[in-house]
Amino acid sequence: MLQVGDVVVSFDVLKEKFLCDLSACRGACCVEGDAGAPLELDEVAQIEEVLPLIWDELSPEAREIIDKQGVAYVDRESDLVTSIVNGKDCVFTCYDGRGCCYCAIERAFRAGKTKFMKPVSCHLYPIRVKDFGTFKGVNYNRWDVCKAAVLLGQKENLPVYKFLREPLIRKFGAEWYAELETAVEELKKQNYL
Repeated sequence: MLQVGDVVVSFDVLKEKFLCDLSACRGACCVEGDAGAPLELDEVAQIEEVLPLIWDELSPEAREIIDKQGVAYVDRESDLVTSIVNGKDCVFTCYDGRGCCYCAIERAFRAGKTKFMKPVSCHLYPIRVKDFGTFKGVNYNRWDVCKAAVLLGQKENLPVYKFLREPLIRKFGAEWYAELETAVEELKKQNYL
């Protein structure tokens, strides 16, 4: 473990390789699993603000779920998460003509319609952040649907923390990320990485 400020980072985040390969996985992380994407409380209002911009892109099933329970719910582990369709698909998941899924929120962001990109937990994936009160834990979440991303990351020799530079800065700030990079270089000099 490496501590940077009040954030404890698992060595797996520093050592393991990862590079999303959407052509291989087709966006499976948005449609697999037993709960929606973890949300921060302030993100619910941001999503609700974006909702009118993306409503027509959402499936009829997703719109029905949102009408009944809203954009988020508290799952069985007491975490606030995005609402899901049929026990797995995120309500904001849409499909292109090739069967590849995309996030309607991110698509609106990339089109310049909103300043909210998507939930930070989605942006950070495969990293999961857990708040322990006095510190936050940053861990690498291994999942079979991301096997192609691991292989591509190994081929390109891209560590998880470098692949996720932008979302880590979004979550913890540029100064924190610079401290992380400095600490990683020191660990490499000492042959810990």
